[in-house]
Amino acid sequence: MTTTFFLVRHAAHDRLGRVLCGRMPGVTLGREGRAQAAALAERLAGEGLAAVYASPLERAQETAAPLSARTGLPLQTLPALNEIDFGAWAGRDFEALHGDPVWTGWNQARHVTRPPGGETALEAQARALRGLEDLRHRHGAARLALVSHADVIKLVIAHALGLGADAMQRFEVGPASVSVLVVGDWGAKVESLNERVVPKEPA
Repeated sequence: MTTTFFLVRHAAHDRLGRVLCGRMPGVTLGREGRAQAAALAERLAGEGLAAVYASPLERAQETAAPLSARTGLPLQTLPALNEIDFGAWAGRDFEALHGDPVWTGWNQARHVTRPPGGETALEAQARALRGLEDLRHRHGAARLALVSHADVIKLVIAHALGLGADAMQRFEVGPASVSVLVVGDWGAKVESLNERVVPKEPA
């Protein structure tokens, strides 16, 4: 029995690349992101999905909504897919974090560095993996879409590849990308990584 997970990073928002949003509320998709979400729905609609799950954050919910509507599957919220808890760093500009020794430590050794008031990469990884295992037991041999966040998806992929948590910085998971992971009793296999969708140009 194998379960296929389509790991989808949420689409673009206006703070992307400038602000460490973390779990801050009110981060929603911009025009580009909405077009990407529609393209993701088109890309995944023919995959025979059994369920659509998303992180509780608005940008993930908004990315998943067109796919839910397109497939007729209810959009289910899964806390295990939530962004890493960056604690006091959430909402700060990346530029402002430079020079913070704990931020430097996070970027050098995420498996042992804890954001102030947040969670370590290993804690986030364990949370996400427990969520996937629960889904595997719940759905069995099914194909599931999971809309989450870049670092969470990277941590899941790194584990499947037998890499440490710090190896997540060696590969990219871009906005509105799809990575495919197959999991069975025998282990896990990455079938694709960072497949980017291209929104259609308006007619």
